[in-house]
Amino acid sequence: MEHLIPISALIGDRTYRIKIEPKDEEMVRRTLKTVNEKILEFKTQFAGKDMQDYIAMVMIWFATEIESGQAELLRLESFSGQLNQIEQLIDGQLG
Repeated sequence: MEHLIPISALIGDRTYRIKIEPKDEEMVRRTLKTVNEKILEFKTQFAGKDMQDYIAMVMIWFATEIESGQAELLRLESFSGQLNQIEQLIDGQLG
C-alpha cells in the first residue's frame, strides 16, 4: 500500500481533510469538482434550499449516474456475449 497523502476536500461550503493514495488524487479532485459544479447547478434550479439539501440532491444524482453506467456495462457485456455466440455459429457453418 502506498503512503497516503492528505488533501483538503471542499464540498459545498465545508472543507474536509482526507487521506488518499497518491495515484487517486487526480480522480478525487475531478470528482470533487464535479460534485461542486452540480451543487451550484442545483442551487440555481432550486432556490431557497439549504446546503444539506443540495448535497443530498447531488449524491442522488451521482449514485444514479453510477448505476446507469453499470447497467450500460451489463448491457454491453450481454451484447458482446450474443455476438460471440453468433460468431461461433457462423464459424461452425463455414468450417
